[in-house]
Amino acid sequence: MKKKLLIAIGALLVGGVTLGFSLPTIVHSLGLHPTYRGETYELPGKRALIITTSHGVLNAPGESDGPPTGVMASEFTHPYYGFLDAGMRVDVASIKGGPIPVDPQTLNFIIRTPEDERYLEDPALQAKVKNSLRIDDVDFTQYDAIFISGGWGAAYDLGYSDALAKKVSEAYYAKNPILGSVCHGALGFIRAKDRDGNLLIAGRKMTGVSDKQVHELGIDVTPQHPETELRRAGVLYESATAFRDLLATHVVVDDEQRFVTGQNQNSGHETAHKMMELIARRSRS
Repeated sequence: MKKKLLIAIGALLVGGVTLGFSLPTIVHSLGLHPTYRGETYELPGKRALIITTSHGVLNAPGESDGPPTGVMASEFTHPYYGFLDAGMRVDVASIKGGPIPVDPQTLNFIIRTPEDERYLEDPALQAKVKNSLRIDDVDFTQYDAIFISGGWGAAYDLGYSDALAKKVSEAYYAKNPILGSVCHGALGFIRAKDRDGNLLIAGRKMTGVSDKQVHELGIDVTPQHPETELRRAGVLYESATAFRDLLATHVVVDDEQRFVTGQNQNSGHETAHKMMELIARRSRS
């Protein structure tokens, strides 16, 4: 009897370990971080700027303590390596400059992506994350692509930054930069204004993380939610849905083809490549 019990316990332990190692494959097959299979581009000589949050605490209004958060790893690693592998020069900036808080949960082995693994072995990108440029000191008009990453931290500073709003408007009127975002990164556009003082994104088709996904994940504590704020700014909001919106993905190019926005953490690859498609098309014309 004792021998049978030990065998059963051993089998359970082996099964548990096997399941643990299989979890990344399982969640990927369910729809988390789908593999990008679209066209790739060669854009040597072009420049890209990735912008992130500087906020690193998931705190309730009026509080300063909470779990660590920041930018979601894949929401900057996917576009970064997409642009880099196309031959582009890629800079990294944040609201305050200096060290960027990377949400530690998003580097958990269950949801970690190949690009996240690449970042963990890449001293060049790690140095850029540790010593990010301050957006106030960056000339947005000198870039071909400006990509605003999301993550829960972005809900605390992107949509409140006067400097970011001003820089986005300057980039738009410079005609050259394609402006992109993923998930909460869309909050970086909500305060930008046109030359008449109207909100720049009003009337445009755009996306960002859905209120449904926010509620499903139970992160209602953040001060801004992209779907709510985009609709409030007059955006023609679009999104895809699934059993859980964490497993959905959607990318929108506005009619003017200046803004490319991705719904959530699943959309970073496609968003960056849609941006590069627009840049390549311009280069050929």
